[in-house]
Amino acid sequence: MSAPEKPLVAARVALRCLGRSLSQRVAAMSFLRKWLLLGALLGVVAGLGAVLFHLALTFATHVFLGLILGYRVPTPFAEGNSPGSLHLPSRGWLLPLVVASGGLLAGILVFTFAPEAEGHGTDAAISAVHHNPRGVRARAVLVKIVASALTIGSGGSGGREGPTAQISAGFGSLLARALDLSPTDGRIAVSVGIGSGIGSIFGAPLGGAILSAEILYREDIGVSALIPGIIASIIGYTVFSAFFGFTPLFGSAAAGYHFQHPLQLLWFAILGVVCGFVGLLYSKSFHGGVAAFAKLPGSRVLEPALGGLLVGLIGLAIPEVLGTGYGWIQQGLGPQLLRIPLWIVLLLPLAKIVATTLSIGSGGSGGVFGPGMVIGAFVGAAAWRLLQPIAPGVTHDPGPFVAVAMMACFGSIARAPLAVMLMVSEMTGSFQVLAPAMVAVGIASMIVSHFDDTIYRSQPRSRRELLRRGPLVQR
Repeated sequence: MSAPEKPLVAARVALRCLGRSLSQRVAAMSFLRKWLLLGALLGVVAGLGAVLFHLALTFATHVFLGLILGYRVPTPFAEGNSPGSLHLPSRGWLLPLVVASGGLLAGILVFTFAPEAEGHGTDAAISAVHHNPRGVRARAVLVKIVASALTIGSGGSGGREGPTAQISAGFGSLLARALDLSPTDGRIAVSVGIGSGIGSIFGAPLGGAILSAEILYREDIGVSALIPGIIASIIGYTVFSAFFGFTPLFGSAAAGYHFQHPLQLLWFAILGVVCGFVGLLYSKSFHGGVAAFAKLPGSRVLEPALGGLLVGLIGLAIPEVLGTGYGWIQQGLGPQLLRIPLWIVLLLPLAKIVATTLSIGSGGSGGVFGPGMVIGAFVGAAAWRLLQPIAPGVTHDPGPFVAVAMMACFGSIARAPLAVMLMVSEMTGSFQVLAPAMVAVGIASMIVSHFDDTIYRSQPRSRRELLRRGPLVQR
């Protein structure tokens, strides 16, 4: 062994000894002490990861849509509440090329360095929880951050929760490897990473904690992840909010609502039926698009560029499909909704489904949670615009309809109705809408359950079904 190699070998040996020592100490801890420690670590990483991706996405959006295109993206209340631009600027004809270029760069990055970083990421993290909690590569996390910023920042339709979930889930996987956690603890670490990452970026710690347990199955809940999820989510939320403020993402848009008219339950029940079928349409369209792109001949590197080009063409007519769309949710929650032409309000849910399928289903990188909220928000906005002039008991404020439809549409198809209800309530400051929301979300969830569908195809039906599939893979 040469002299320069000796310090490296000694360092590796020292790290292994330290890892074994920490692993033994963690294994000897009680459940509460162990997850106070690990949950705090996961929460810090979830919060910092959310900060990192938020900054990366803001920068990419400024460069692609701001500097190159001259388009001002509307922002939600907690991010300045900018009204943005209703129409594209004079050089808006560049939009298809801008979105395609972002897709091309993301495709090169993903399919060259980490193919598992394609798509929305949360499905991959759920699969890792059940089958290989030690197998999330650090490289995939880094690629996911950059590729998602490129995809969404250039105008692709996607949510920012997928990358943040994968950051903290990847750290949970790292903990499982470094501390030689048991299979059960490894699964908890990755699932807590998913929930705390999503809860941090949306400023919804309670919903994120519940999501850690509820998102794992279609018809079951991972009870063991609840307490660790609470610890990690509140710490992640605190870290993220220390940088960007503790204001709810959409302010208190529906906080003034009070359920006082029993007839409103009828309208919310109808809204639940519509949201259930729209959620099914979202799932089937998205996964159908994924399958269609997988069958295309040629290099997969070019597919996100093709998807981006098509999204840009849609954006020429309906720019509301571009990016995350959270600023448009903000406008839908208040009187600014009346500034948006009715035909756009009616078409936007379908257009957002198509744009998300093209952007993320083609192999681009980003989440499907955020677009699901935009789709639901404008289903609610469309229902309010149609019902308010003619239906008795409908509020003069669109906020309750928009908030409830967000809960019902994505909560049902994500098979996480309780978590999404709480998250939307936290994001909108509208806990008063929970009573009518229970009707809409319950009906939408029953419709989705009847068709046995989900946006997250990695979800097994239950823990019993997972056990029948075979043993967990540990690496």
